[in-house]
Amino acid sequence: MGITRVDTILMILGVSTRMNDIEKEVTTKLLMQGFADTAEEAKTSVTGGQTVFNPWCMIGGTAMATLKKEDIIFPSGAEPGDVLIMTKPLGTQLAGNFNQWIKEEKFKEKWLQIASHTTEEKVRDAYEKAVFYMSQLNLPGAILMQKYKAHGATDVTGFGLLGHAKNLAIAQKNKVDLVISKLPLLNDIYKLDKIARNFRLVEGLSAETSGGLLICLKKEAAGDFISDYEKMTGVKAWMVGDVVEGSNQARILPNPEIIEV
Repeated sequence: MGITRVDTILMILGVSTRMNDIEKEVTTKLLMQGFADTAEEAKTSVTGGQTVFNPWCMIGGTAMATLKKEDIIFPSGAEPGDVLIMTKPLGTQLAGNFNQWIKEEKFKEKWLQIASHTTEEKVRDAYEKAVFYMSQLNLPGAILMQKYKAHGATDVTGFGLLGHAKNLAIAQKNKVDLVISKLPLLNDIYKLDKIARNFRLVEGLSAETSGGLLICLKKEAAGDFISDYEKMTGVKAWMVGDVVEGSNQARILPNPEIIEV
């Protein structure tokens, strides 16, 4: 929604009951430090929160801001002729799972399914890229959404690209469709998808973690947006599709162009 200022964050920390005392002490301190560092990067601070004990080591939070209505870009203003911009590549689910298959003995059979089609080096490279992109804030995207008067956006996370695109399409006031023709994907591990488990990444159904933004923007502003984004972040954004007249649907074209990242 183009929000560029966060007033405060509440941290939710999950301490793993499966860890011993030393593991808990080390990982918990590092998680909290990383969370605080990221809040500082976002120019806000952690002012409270809650700690829970559960099997999984995890961290999250609630970000809050009070703004004027005119400072918010509501996700409903897409117009025919707009283009679609993406700010992070897809493939975090595959990268994370494949890396886990290499490391853990219980997934050995799964790793052997794909081992003859790739290398550990390629999988680890994809995983490192996934971690890099997951750790990047969406703040630069929000700033440029304001600068170039975006008509709406969605994050791309748990519902996958197509799921979030469909939700964005339904929200539009105009009768438009979102048509995706290009997919920026991590490395070449997408080729292992159907061999491994059929995550349906190319179909836009694979879940993403800490994904980027899918933004509806006037076509004439797209080039400047992409150029500014690379200057601000050091990484690329991509024009991946178009907004056309329609019936508030979203789709990925058959055989979309693959951009390997």
